Amino acid sequence: MSSWPDRFADAALFRALFETAPDAMVVVDKSGTIVLANPRAESLFGYALGTLAGQLIEVLLPDQVRALHVAHRTHYMDSPRVRPMGAGYELTGVRADGSPFPVEIGLSPIAGGPEALFAASIRDISETQRARQALARSGYDAALADISRRILVAPNHEAALAEIPALIASALSAPAVAILLTDPHGDNPRVSGSSGLDPAFKESLSHTPWLPMLDAHQRGRMEAGEVVALPALLGAPSPHAVLATLPDRRAPAGYLVAWLPPGNGNGSDRDRHHFVGAVANVLSGAIQRGRADEQLAHAQRLDALGQLTGGIAHDFNNLLTIISGNLQLLEMDGAKDAETAEIVASASRAVERGSALTRKLLGFSRRQRLTPRAVRPELLLADLSDMLGRTLGEQIRVMASCTDALPAVFADPGELEAALINLALNARDAMPNGGNLIISARALEVQGDEDLPPGSYVVFSVVDTGVGMPPEVSARAFEPFFTTKGPGKGSGLGLSMVYGFVKQSGGRLTLESETDAGTRIEMVLPVAQEAAAKAPEPSTVALGGASILVVEDEAEVRRIAASFLRSAGYIPLEAADAASARAIFDAHDDIEMLFTDVVLGAGESGIELAQELKARRPALKVLLTSGYEFDSRGGDPAEEPAFPLLRKPYRREELLAVWQRVLGSPAQP
Repeated sequence: MSSWPDRFADAALFRALFETAPDAMVVVDKSGTIVLANPRAESLFGYALGTLAGQLIEVLLPDQVRALHVAHRTHYMDSPRVRPMGAGYELTGVRADGSPFPVEIGLSPIAGGPEALFAASIRDISETQRARQALARSGYDAALADISRRILVAPNHEAALAEIPALIASALSAPAVAILLTDPHGDNPRVSGSSGLDPAFKESLSHTPWLPMLDAHQRGRMEAGEVVALPALLGAPSPHAVLATLPDRRAPAGYLVAWLPPGNGNGSDRDRHHFVGAVANVLSGAIQRGRADEQLAHAQRLDALGQLTGGIAHDFNNLLTIISGNLQLLEMDGAKDAETAEIVASASRAVERGSALTRKLLGFSRRQRLTPRAVRPELLLADLSDMLGRTLGEQIRVMASCTDALPAVFADPGELEAALINLALNARDAMPNGGNLIISARALEVQGDEDLPPGSYVVFSVVDTGVGMPPEVSARAFEPFFTTKGPGKGSGLGLSMVYGFVKQSGGRLTLESETDAGTRIEMVLPVAQEAAAKAPEPSTVALGGASILVVEDEAEVRRIAASFLRSAGYIPLEAADAASARAIFDAHDDIEMLFTDVVLGAGESGIELAQELKARRPALKVLLTSGYEFDSRGGDPAEEPAFPLLRKPYRREELLAVWQRVLGSPAQP
């Protein structure tokens, strides 16, 4: 160390204090040259005793900040002031071996001498900084745990998003935080929760094109929970902001944006970014779980409605069978006058309309019998576009497109055409002043999906430019009897029928709509693997003479069936349940045929009864009937039933015609 200047009063005392101070201390002149350095300074920076004096103070700083520090100290020396330790200046020091470490300094001018001198006390704050970082990380961990707890106890993720931004802002000491969720019906996200935002700025966030703001390279490499700097926005609460995407399976579920305070704030940038990324992942999980719960609840609601409507349709078909049967018996007796005949005919037409209604209900409940086969999309769309172009009116412009060499779909052609027509008619109603209707088809390969098994599919899209639907309407669009049309203008069964048909066909139906921006509905149907073989036409046989066991738990329906068979010369034996049927069967060896309802009440199955009796008499002919089109207790409508089935309500001619085919068919298994 250089010699102690004699100009200092009480030189011995000051020298003792200077050399024994626990902090590193250096004295520099106005040129920045080190005049004095105590042993702690030389030890801290790794210099030998007496080697620091005479060097510029910048030797103790990193190369990249030395020029900046020269300007800084010149400014300070022109207007010197005391800056005490702990409230002063933090920077990075460099040891003689080049290793950096964090330091805190205090500055003070030294008065009383012939030349201006300045003292700097320097403290290694490595341990202090680590303690601060540990404390900040502990605070972030606690905040993350609190956020996770709030999400778990919240009734839904939307409620949690309302209070989480304030927790994030508190943990980061941030002036503002916003959570924005993407809208599947629009291009821009909406602010779902915020803290510290000016209302006008908050409104502008929903109109900000977020992804284009990020550099393309940055966009391409962003991963789940990654945090990037956000460009400054006009009116933002801070010029420094970070953004993390809320990852989802296909596209971001939204964004978490935090406007940070200037300087280091609460902890290091790395720690803050890690916290923001962790919160983004937690929020993303909550949002995905919430949306999955909503989809599950919606599917369960539709399934419950399907079971309810299927049961109603079954019971209603029994009533229609009774009404239709009695009307046919009146017709068989012969009406005495034209007025009575017209009354009977009018009632019969009402039965047909009621039967059509139950078919729609069964379509929604996925309990209708389908006959799928290979259907060429390009041929179907070509026929539809011509027909719709003529029928929808001049104000509706119909455009159909289909990619070349599109594979055939495996679906019931009549139901598929009816579904597309239904969607087209709905689109027409949504465009009272005219517009564009686009019907298209494209191929889709599914590797793995929650709704669809892996395989090849064809997507039919029906897009209109109509009035669209608000979210509360589109959420219920597939429910039966739900309609926004006026009285007499719609039954509310159109979309529900389409939904039932697509689900029963092994596909998926999706709807996207926005008020004043139109609607897009997509039907995803499986590709046909092979054409189904056409069943041979059965031969015809003479009717009458045989004994038929009629099993039906509804007494009036049973009476109608027996009357129809009796009128054709058969000998009906009636049973109200499976037990009675077994007793009658055992008592009559001449029973050649069994005509039974599928559902016999009390948990009994007509199918099981038929299998049992046929096992005992293999030559027994069987015909089933049901208000459904297959076994309601688990049968698959896409599979061939074990026995022929006649759907209720049926006419006498249908019953006898089916019996003729059953009698002429090969022996059943």
